[in-house]
Order: sequence, then structure tokens, then C-alpha cells
Amino acid sequence: MDENIRQGRAVVLLDKQGEIIEDIDTDQIFHNAHLHITDIAQMGSYALGNLEGWKDFPKTGREGDILIAGRNFGAGSSRQQAVDCFAALKVGAILAPSFSAIYFRNAVNSGFPVLKIHGLETMIAGAGIVTGDVIRFDVRSGRAENVTRGGALKIEPMSPVQYDIFLAGDLFKYGKNMK
Repeated sequence: MDENIRQGRAVVLLDKQGEIIEDIDTDQIFHNAHLHITDIAQMGSYALGNLEGWKDFPKTGREGDILIAGRNFGAGSSRQQAVDCFAALKVGAILAPSFSAIYFRNAVNSGFPVLKIHGLETMIAGAGIVTGDVIRFDVRSGRAENVTRGGALKIEPMSPVQYDIFLAGDLFKYGKNMK
């Protein structure tokens, strides 16, 4: 498959009332009680461990899942583990209407795909996207679709620099390849 194409099962982060969860902070993504863990491979077992209703995600999640969250994903500290825990689980990408600036930069620098999705509230309310749907998108062009239910999704493509870092694998590899 083309390295620009991501496809996976949508996992929509909803609260108990069925509303998309906004302002998920880095402590909810990776609790500070686990900051002593330095092996990235072990970080995955703590992903979303402090987010009510999602503590079992490391057991129920699948490789390639596409997490879909509300606005301001990754608010709070500059905790790199909040990106690395998803990389450890081999999450395919995170889509949200917006990300905290620090979280977004950490993810980009790690080569982890985070993209802005537009019109999410309308899609969720209209059942245009639910957990379990297969989502396919092109990180370069932003073309996206819900394979399961049909219909286009509006995803902002990666910027040229984000794309180059993504292709390289992370910021350090990107920097080593610069001429």
C-alpha cells in the first residue's frame, strides 16, 4: 500500500453521554504516575489510562486504529510519552478538529500522523462516522473517506515539512538527511 495512504478502524473517543470528548490532556493520555517508564514499547499499555471510559483501550485497540477525538487534543504539558504511547500501540493516526500546539509539534517531530478533521461534530451527530467504521485517507492530499458508510471526510493534509518528517520517520532522521 502507498505510504501516503492510511486505513484503519475508527475509534471515536466518546463520553458516557455519547458526546465527542474535547480537551483531552496529556495526563489523561499518559498519566504522570507512569513517567518513570522510559521504554517506548512499554508505554502503550498505559495509553488513555486516565481518561474515563477508555482505560481498557490498550487491550481493545488494534494496530492501525484511527483515533478520532474532539477539539484541543493533547492539552497540557509537553509530555512526549503522550505521543509515544500511541506509537507503541501502532495506532495509525489521530484525527481531531484541533490539537494543542505542543502535542501537535511533538507528534510531528516523532513522525506520528496527526491531522485536523473538519466538520466532525456534524459527522458524529449524523452517524456519519462511528467506532468500527473503516476510514481511509491520504496524508499528502487530505482526500479521505468512510469506507464502511461511504462519503467523503474533510481532512487537512500534512504540510510539506510535516510530510517530509513523516516520510523520514522523525525529526532527527529528517535532519540527518538534509543536504
